[in-house]
Amino acid sequence: MAQAHPVHLKKKKLSMLGQPGDRSFHVVNLTLLTLFMLAVLYPLVYVVACSFSSAYAVITNQVWLWPVEFTLDGYKACLKHHLLMTGYLNSLVYMIFGTLVNIVLLVLAGYPLSRRDLPGKRGFIMFFTFTMFFSGGMIPNYLLVKDLGLLDNRLAMIIPFAFSCYNMIIVRTYFTTNVPEELLEAAQIDGSSDIHFFFRIALPLAKPVIAVMVLFHGIGHWNGYMRALLYLNSSSKYTLQLVLRDILLLSNMTTDMMAQLDDSALEEMQNAMQLIKYAVIVLGSLPVMILYPFVQKYFVKGMMIGSVKG
Repeated sequence: MAQAHPVHLKKKKLSMLGQPGDRSFHVVNLTLLTLFMLAVLYPLVYVVACSFSSAYAVITNQVWLWPVEFTLDGYKACLKHHLLMTGYLNSLVYMIFGTLVNIVLLVLAGYPLSRRDLPGKRGFIMFFTFTMFFSGGMIPNYLLVKDLGLLDNRLAMIIPFAFSCYNMIIVRTYFTTNVPEELLEAAQIDGSSDIHFFFRIALPLAKPVIAVMVLFHGIGHWNGYMRALLYLNSSSKYTLQLVLRDILLLSNMTTDMMAQLDDSALEEMQNAMQLIKYAVIVLGSLPVMILYPFVQKYFVKGMMIGSVKG
């Protein structure tokens, strides 16, 4: 068996490392990306460390990278806070059902508009695109929800935000570029109907864009603060974001409120607020942290739709 010549090995190694300018670029690029990663990662690590630390350690700024005086009092207080857990469960319900409605409508609108044989296709596209340029605004939307009888109704968190024309265009573009007409013609020759082709062929091929849409809409529903503030009045229907607002307002007590409490009660309340605050941040971010790893492998592919032509 012939052995590789040392000159060829050296050339191969140099080609893998690149030119000196390329190496300098990689070093600078990796350095900047590392600094950026640390800048993004440190606040998350700090919040997690504070959530497992004692209130005294947090107030006295003893926490940096790891918990000080490890405790679970913050999480225990969260579990005992009935309104907090109610808001947490409400946000999960709004996110799951709202995202499900979003995905169904996006796919049912995006796939037909990707077909060349759809009658009136141009008119439908113009109709959808028209809605992207004009919006009534906050007050007309509020009056519309009120006239529909959806105020203080859980459906107000889903129905007014059930469809995104921009995301529908992304889904339509994905079907157009990744489900070729030749594949449809071959399926029709084999006797496949449109419904069978959609569920058995087109929909499985759309997993990347569906995963990206699940991430986008799921985060949107989970962080839906303004919509809940406008349309919900009952505390039993509050989202986690509204409950967090109430906790922050409670922790920022005025001077008159503080004067009505003795020193021990005031210190106990401030400690409890510190513990709950950081624990709630962790609990509030947990669903997104759990969801992202499952869709991360589809994220780049879904986001690059339409970026390369040919």
